[in-house]
Amino acid sequence: MRLQNAKTWYGQKAVVRSRKRALALPREWLAIFLFLSCGAAAAQGSKAGAASIHGLVKDGSGAPLSDVSLILQSKDLATTFTTTTNAQGSYTLTGLAAGQYSLQAKKRGYINSDLKSLVIAVRDTETQDFVLKINPVAATEFFDKPEFTVSGVVDTTALGGHGSDTVVRARESIAKDTVKLGNNDVVFPGAPPDVEALLHSGDYKQAREQVRHLLASSDKADLHHLLADIDEKTGDSLESVHEYQRAAEMNPSEPYLFDWGSELLLHHAPEPAEEVFTKGNRLFPQSERMLIGMGAASFARGSYAQAIERICQASDLNPNDPLPYIFLGKMQASGNISFPILLDRLHRFVITQPQNADANYYYAAALWKQNRGRNTSNSEIETLLSNAVRLDPNLAPAHLQLGILRSEQGDESGAIAHFAEAIHIAPENAEAHFRLSQVYRKQGQAERAKKELQIYQELSKKSAEQVERERHEIPQFVYTLRNRTPSPTSQ
Repeated sequence: MRLQNAKTWYGQKAVVRSRKRALALPREWLAIFLFLSCGAAAAQGSKAGAASIHGLVKDGSGAPLSDVSLILQSKDLATTFTTTTNAQGSYTLTGLAAGQYSLQAKKRGYINSDLKSLVIAVRDTETQDFVLKINPVAATEFFDKPEFTVSGVVDTTALGGHGSDTVVRARESIAKDTVKLGNNDVVFPGAPPDVEALLHSGDYKQAREQVRHLLASSDKADLHHLLADIDEKTGDSLESVHEYQRAAEMNPSEPYLFDWGSELLLHHAPEPAEEVFTKGNRLFPQSERMLIGMGAASFARGSYAQAIERICQASDLNPNDPLPYIFLGKMQASGNISFPILLDRLHRFVITQPQNADANYYYAAALWKQNRGRNTSNSEIETLLSNAVRLDPNLAPAHLQLGILRSEQGDESGAIAHFAEAIHIAPENAEAHFRLSQVYRKQGQAERAKKELQIYQELSKKSAEQVERERHEIPQFVYTLRNRTPSPTSQ
């Protein structure tokens, strides 16, 4: 009995020792686990407690400034954070520890901002905006000696133009489209209340006198720009371009430079316009419309390869913006203009925006031009054009192109249907009437062919008269380049 009790006692002690050993290992692992958990929690707490700074940087006119350097330094100068603003002028600095800092904004050609002293707490989100002013010394150096002088205007109705009538019209159309990029929702932005009241009432003469009176006591860039707007509105283009120039020289902001360049372009002065847009691009490399302006000016000079290159650069700034692609499409549709890079960008247009009717149409038109004279299938072109009219049934140019495609395929009924639809949408489309007359002639429908041909001739004459009226309404600048004097009739 005693032996049995002893065995039982020793057995119980063994179980206890075994349990203690079993519990010892988990305790060691538990200690390690707790240590690692505390470390992870501390790290997470540190990350969660990080502060950030964000904001906007603009120029004196309120336009966003890209590529501005933001430099953040700790009080002891031991830590430095840097970043740059994007195309919208915004920036963000993250992962900041609590402490005292100084923040400054810098951009070439502009006066550095004052140092901002900041005290940042844990998990702070600070907003710090900046307004940078043009460096007067840099501006003087930049515009000290313009390469051109605008000295007068001449009636453009007596002037011709290089290239076919289609190309000449395309140049004027693209120039006007470029000018529209500078339009604001407000017709006269920044006008003083009393001047704005005169403008809204249509009393431009009195408004101009009022602005000139203000300029006599306060020579400011925004007043010169306002006066330029009024002068252009009243038809005094020569004074207008001089005021746009003065405003841009005093404050070479992106809007002022663009308005100066587009005014030159509108009045058939592509070389001076290209100079202004090029300088603007140097100051504002992220400005899409400045590159478009450069391209439009090159196109007006007949430098098509350079024009396409500039517009392609604009499309690369924001591949999802349809605007540059539209300009490319209009350029390639204007004549015998076809470059691999143009086709590549229009292909990207339809890839990134497959539900855009213009994207489908312009890429189809570019492929059509490339395939002319080649024994290649037009199935892709047909699919693209069909997509275009499906997405926008009122896209007359796509119906016209589909009619041409059907005609070449021998499908005269299909061609007639699309030509008729193009005419229904746009009755003034002269080419659609001409194409329809050709198909009717092939079918032996002489009377119908004669009628459509007559409409085509009447529309062509009417269109030519309209172009002449528009040319008369927009006088051409007479300008002198530093190294040579171009003849106005050569433009």
